[in-house]
Amino acid sequence: MKKTLLLIASALMILSCSNESKDVEGYKLTGTITGIEDGKRVTLKRPDERNRPAPIDTAVVKDGKFVFEGKETIPEMHYLFVEGIQASLPVIIEGGTIQVEAYKDSLRKSKVTGTHNNDIFTKYLADFSVLGEAFREASNNLAKARRERDSVAMPALQEKYIASQNAMKAFEEDFIANTPDAYLSALLLERQFSSRAQTEEKVQELFDKLSAEVKETKAAKRLAEKLESIRATAIGAIAPNFTGKDPDGKDLALNDVKGKVTIVDFWASWCKPCRVENPNVVRVYNKYHDKGLNIIGVSLDRPGQEDKWKQAIADDKLAWNQVASFTIPDPIAQQYNVVAIPATFILDEKGAIVAKNLRGDALEEKVKELLGE
Repeated sequence: MKKTLLLIASALMILSCSNESKDVEGYKLTGTITGIEDGKRVTLKRPDERNRPAPIDTAVVKDGKFVFEGKETIPEMHYLFVEGIQASLPVIIEGGTIQVEAYKDSLRKSKVTGTHNNDIFTKYLADFSVLGEAFREASNNLAKARRERDSVAMPALQEKYIASQNAMKAFEEDFIANTPDAYLSALLLERQFSSRAQTEEKVQELFDKLSAEVKETKAAKRLAEKLESIRATAIGAIAPNFTGKDPDGKDLALNDVKGKVTIVDFWASWCKPCRVENPNVVRVYNKYHDKGLNIIGVSLDRPGQEDKWKQAIADDKLAWNQVASFTIPDPIAQQYNVVAIPATFILDEKGAIVAKNLRGDALEEKVKELLGE
């Protein structure tokens, strides 16, 4: 359960939403903290492009108080770090006056109130923690029964464990559906999309119901881009063109290598399932290339792995075109919304996507069908 709560808290860092308080231009955060001597620093940090907290402002504690002010009005999750304390406190920076009542010995249980989204965030975490405690108890009881090999108790405990999991999931789904004006809803929906906890159709349905203000947040905009990429690479869509560097460092585009049938194959030298499937792809390519099959491999090898990529191409006898960027995240994988490999897109002679992620005999059957064999 700790991991679940941390994932939620971590994901919450990267969100944005709307402004309810109009009496303050920008934001003002006023904080109190007991047990901290004057002169200690409090640092306000915001996640950077890699979701790593980066400092944007620092205040000094005086008489147990500290203040931050700024011009930001569109909500975005930030963190408060107190000198000498390991933990951090998530705070949504948005237009208005934000009050923080911080507790030295339990920073994460501090109170953050005063603006629309901070009030919602605080209540959500409080309500969710009740379900989290029930889940933790069910999980511990089930683990104990397994250790003790208590086959009599395990079925009922397993059922309770699943029920508590479902209760948390339902709570989150209800929150998103019933609170479309909350910045938190966009964050949770983005996380559900990324984890495949909801279908793309359901995510789109809930996204459409978010308020106009929430749709202006960074989280909602990221999600909108992802949903658009899903539509762009759905069955029936024309495969988006892309360009990458081939093993000789030259630019190579998808549109340059399309055949009567084209396979876009996302893989990497370190991906064992990819390497296991490669002999089958080699067999299909060798059998049907002269009849119109072309393949372009898109490597997700990481920075510094160019030699391993080239060696894998040679070792696996991959005779088709290859490109790679050696960047994280990979731009072509992002364009095609690829989150796991191997991943394949099969295109017809018009460049339309007609199938995805076919392997083994299924891949050959689809190629034969499209070539009219």
